[in-house]
Amino acid sequence: MPDTAALDRAEALIATIPDYPEPGVLFRDITPLLADADAVRAAIDAMIEPFAGTFDVVAGIEARGFLLAGAVAIAAGVGLVPIRKAGKLPRPAASVAFSLEYGEATIEIHDDIAAGTRVLLVDDVLATGGTLQAAHELVVAVGGTVVGTAVLMELEALGGRAVVGDVHTVFTA
Repeated sequence: MPDTAALDRAEALIATIPDYPEPGVLFRDITPLLADADAVRAAIDAMIEPFAGTFDVVAGIEARGFLLAGAVAIAAGVGLVPIRKAGKLPRPAASVAFSLEYGEATIEIHDDIAAGTRVLLVDDVLATGGTLQAAHELVVAVGGTVVGTAVLMELEALGGRAVVGDVHTVFTA
């Protein structure tokens, strides 16, 4: 069980950057949290806790989600499957286009997930839900079973939970 004081400290390390990457957007910068070993450990433990023992592999979403997903995979003793932006994988097996809060994007996945593999989706922030919904579709398209979704932070005002459904969040803003 994650230490509450350590989680409070971890949350305090997340910086809010106004008007990035464009005017009107409040960007959540997790790099100060990532620079603190105790904060990262507390956050990773909190992300894993409700899913412990229920997944065979972690699927991490580019780019900041990779950092968290790698740590989750190591802590849980499982492998990592990357979900990347279009054109970044040498052998994409499936792709999904979706809307972001300030644009459009496409993500891709290899077919490295064996049929029936239990997958935990991990990303840094749940905003509008488009990225996580697309990631879920990708995992299913290559034969995996999504057993849960964990994010470091949910931006509640953007309504992503209505798109994604059940998601475990460590912090909300």
